[in-house]
Order: sequence, then C-alpha cells, then structure tokens
Amino acid sequence: MEILVIPDSFKGSLHAFEVANIMVRAVKKILPKSKCLSMPFSDGGEGAINVLKSNIKGTLKACFCYDALQRPIKASYFRFKNKNSVWIELSQTAGITKLKKSELQPLKTSTWGTGKMINHALSLGCKNIYLGIGGSATQDLGTGIISALGGRFLDENNKELPQGGGELYRLKKIDLSNINPKALECNWVVACDVENPLLGINGTAHTYAKQKGASAQDIEQLERGGRKFAEVISKEFGVNINKFMGGGAAGGVSAGLHALLNARLENGFELLAKLTGLEEQISKMDLVLTGEGSFDKQSLFGKLPIKLATLSQKTEIPCLIFAGRAKIKKIEGFNLCKVIDCTPAESSVDEAMKNAENNLEQAIIKELSLIKKKI
Repeated sequence: MEILVIPDSFKGSLHAFEVANIMVRAVKKILPKSKCLSMPFSDGGEGAINVLKSNIKGTLKACFCYDALQRPIKASYFRFKNKNSVWIELSQTAGITKLKKSELQPLKTSTWGTGKMINHALSLGCKNIYLGIGGSATQDLGTGIISALGGRFLDENNKELPQGGGELYRLKKIDLSNINPKALECNWVVACDVENPLLGINGTAHTYAKQKGASAQDIEQLERGGRKFAEVISKEFGVNINKFMGGGAAGGVSAGLHALLNARLENGFELLAKLTGLEEQISKMDLVLTGEGSFDKQSLFGKLPIKLATLSQKTEIPCLIFAGRAKIKKIEGFNLCKVIDCTPAESSVDEAMKNAENNLEQAIIKELSLIKKKI
C-alpha cells in the first residue's frame, strides 16, 4: 500500500513531526511492506514554517522577541529565497504551547511579541508578509501586533489601554499616526483556515477563549470588547468587521489586521497545498492518515483534517482521522472518511495528554489491523 502520513500537531502534546513518526512506526508494525510518504503538515498556522523549510527554498531567520506574556524569547520565521517575502508563524511568539496551563490569561495575553518579530522582518526590507495565525494563546484582536508596530489604542481619557483583549471594552479611539510606515506599504496575507466571525455564538470569544483559559465571565468581557472594537473600527475607518468571514480566527487577529492594515485573508492550507503539490500526492495514494489533538465542531470550520478529508474524497482515497479527543465521530457526506478517538473512555484530559504517544500508536495499530484483514 502507498500511504500518505500527513498529520497536524496534537496541540499541547505532540508536534506534527512527532505525530508523523508515530504514525509511520505503527504502519510499519502492521503493514511492513507498505510505503509511507511522511509529510507533517499545517493548516497555515502552527507548524507552517517547518512545512516550508522542508519543501520551499529559503531560510529560517532567528530574532529576539516576546511571548504572549511579553517575556523575552528567541524565535524564528521563514524568509523566502527572494528575501522580499516572509512567513511569520504567530504561534512562535504568542503561541499557547509557549505557556504553562497555569499561565493562560486570555484577558492579558497579547500578540505584541508577534508585532516585534514583524518589525524585525520589515527592518530587513520585507515587502510581503504571510502571517500564519493558528495556535494562539491570545484574544486581543491583533491589537498587540498593531501596538508593537506603533499604533495606540486609547480610552476616553486618551490613555493607552493595557495589552490584551480584557480592556478593549473601554476603547474609544485608535491612533495610527506613529505606526511603522513600512507596515503600511507592505502586502499582508493572513493565512486563515477557519470561517468563524468576530462576534456572536460562533465568534472568537465564544468559540476559542475557553480553551485559552477563559471563564464564562471572561468570555462575556472579551465579547463585549470585540463589539466595542468593531464599533470604533466602523466609526473611524469605515470598515465593517462584525460578520467578516474568518475574522474570529486566532483571537480576532484576522479581523484587526484586515481593518487596520488592509490584510487579506487566504486559506492557509490551500496556500501550503499549492506550494507542495499536495492534491497530486494524494491521488497517488491508497490511504491517507491524518489527525489533530481535538476533533470537534471547530474542526468542521476548515481545519487541516477536514481539508484533507475533502481532498481525499475528491480523489476517492480513504482517509483516517485520528484525534486525541473526537467529539464528532462521523462527518456527514464523507463516506470515505473515518474519525477515530485515540483516548480510552475512562481517561481524563490530563492523562490523555500525558499518554498521547501510546494512545495514538495503539489506535492506529487497531485500525490498520482491521484494514489488514480486508486486504
């Protein structure tokens, strides 16, 4: 059998490359004569620079920047061979995996460090910025990035608001008079694979904030801040971001950058798929193995596994989705796709994350053993 191994990361447990290695190891145990093409992938967010490094000409550029709590760190971005374009991965700075569980503070965490990394790229003459926004620990609507570039978010007393999304409900004015002029001259592309709007029940606060540590009260405060942000944006810039498709991604970063830097949203998965010739690769396979940490309602809004299932369905190749937790077990209309929950029913979330490697391997072995009987 020809098998394409193309997982995303299991956030908080395993990087995509680790998941791929586990998958290949399990395949070799059950189907030793099969050929595996290992291609750990990304939906344009976390892990994208590794995909680019493995498939595209260019270099990783390291710089000093800051994490979501504004602590100094060293991180890298991908600079294309032409040196005019870069791919910046928000999770390298403002990523949830950079913080301990006890440090998750969605009212205070900020994309400010990502903005500092962008400033570094701009100082090298970058003209095109691709920003992959998955895996964030933030809910600041991109205000951290804008403030690092020189923008200011002011309250009714003309005082600058603190970093994070928690105080945005007090926003009165946005001042871009001192923003880095290179940022305004740049071509911005936000790689975004979810369709959630900024506000409402499917918006950023209600969909993503809880997993970043938000309480029910925090979620309402963040939603209130989002409404105020959208109101000020509409009044001062004439841009309506309330129902902007994809505006809720990564704590509203896409909505903020679209409104203030004229960034356009593109499907991150499709960008990377085009660069790597993914659809052609899938058409040559007998089976596709993919997966992510949690397969739930959010996954159906365009995350990596559902994108791969769609391509596999199109080319009539079976696809297995392995998930640390699978809250959705069957996807309507995807008859060639199967979702497998890797975690034993009695296991807690902490136990599941601790035993993620073994749980994943055993689930793959069990599923491939069933396939082997049919061959």
